[in-house]
Amino acid sequence: EEERSCLTASAGAELSAKLARRHDINEGAAQPRLAAVFNPYTEFKEFSRRQIKDMERMFRLYDSGRDGYIDLMELKLMMEKLGAPQTHLGLKNMIKEVDEDFDGKLSFREFLLIFHKAAAGELEEDSGLLTLAKLSEIDVSIEGVKGAKNFFEAKVQALSSASKFEAEIRAEQDERKREEEERKHRRAAFRELKSAFTQ
Repeated sequence: EEERSCLTASAGAELSAKLARRHDINEGAAQPRLAAVFNPYTEFKEFSRRQIKDMERMFRLYDSGRDGYIDLMELKLMMEKLGAPQTHLGLKNMIKEVDEDFDGKLSFREFLLIFHKAAAGELEEDSGLLTLAKLSEIDVSIEGVKGAKNFFEAKVQALSSASKFEAEIRAEQDERKREEEERKHRRAAFRELKSAFTQ
């Protein structure tokens, strides 16, 4: 009985804390937390799956600490490898331009924001981020559905991009199947060759 009352008391405290936070958010006294789940394919619809995968590969290549972030030194190395070295202050300004959580480093979402802003023309001409977007091999010139002139054009474009997305997934699956078939053939050929040697 005593245990149950302790549990309900702690549950009551937790619930009242959540309700108080919700009230503060509604009143504007607190900021809602960003969702922990991030899906680049739904948030950055202007990019194809292949473009996002290319950006993810590039992000992982320069995330030498393997912590899911590109920090100041990793960004410095990236810009040097791309042939556009930046000053320490320039690098800090580049991070500040897309650093939404103010942690001083770039998450994958913030990295994608660079290309999103470049495609939308939201970056300054002398910005290091624009240089980064231009020098990387990823084509960000397609602005996507936003560029459609009216609702019907946007609708047609949205439908075609959805079918394009499905086609890209199908192409990836076909490529995986083909690679698996090749592996099976190589294994069978190897077994055949091995049996010839063991006889």
